[in-house]
Amino acid sequence: MERLTLAAVLGGTALALSACGGGSSGSAEPPAAPATSPVSSTQAPATPTPSPKATTASAKPQAFTAKITKIPSRATVKYSWHSGCPVGIDGLRLIRMTYWGMDHKPHDGEMVVNADVASKIVTVFHKLYDERYPIRRMELVDKYKGSDFQSIEADNTSAFNCRNATGSSNWSQHAYGHAVDVNTCENPYVHPNGHIEHPACVKYGNRKRKDPGVIHAGDEVVRAFRSIGWGWGGTWGGPWDFQHFSATGR
Repeated sequence: MERLTLAAVLGGTALALSACGGGSSGSAEPPAAPATSPVSSTQAPATPTPSPKATTASAKPQAFTAKITKIPSRATVKYSWHSGCPVGIDGLRLIRMTYWGMDHKPHDGEMVVNADVASKIVTVFHKLYDERYPIRRMELVDKYKGSDFQSIEADNTSAFNCRNATGSSNWSQHAYGHAVDVNTCENPYVHPNGHIEHPACVKYGNRKRKDPGVIHAGDEVVRAFRSIGWGWGGTWGGPWDFQHFSATGR
């Protein structure tokens, strides 16, 4: 999830101008986000839906596996791709790979990304699997009819979705298949005033939490994406997009 916004004063700290758009080359990385981002919501938190059923209950976890293929059919990206998108279907790849679940078991997931980063994304998630970094679910955004909001509500880790950046007329990096959102509830998009759109995710505005799946500066998730040259939305300095990693850093 991305947004184009101006500077704000949050928690007594002056925040620099932050811009979020798609398709640009990006700028110098903004200062790191504060340890705690204030939040506000008028609704009580809910409990995220449980992880999908594990692929195995074996005491010895299965090895990481991944398969990269062309998009099997138009139906695979029925909602997330449309005519006029900045990348054609032939320029996308479907990845089927193993991920480590919140239930401490391996699962089979799917993700669509740009063909030019597919092998790099496999490398990232192989590292996360080996680190036993837990992921709630990994499903195509098409399961949610292309709705970014509903995918976030489901705490879904996903990538390609042909849409504009939030609050912008520019393409999101997701529209290029050059961005991945990870554990979207544990790592919410936080507005400059601290507001979080999703009630179930409000508690995760407190970045001091050590709950499974919460991403922190310099941890295994940030390092894994940094190893392929991708930046993290948690460093934007207001708004903060803690779930978001992209090739441009935006």
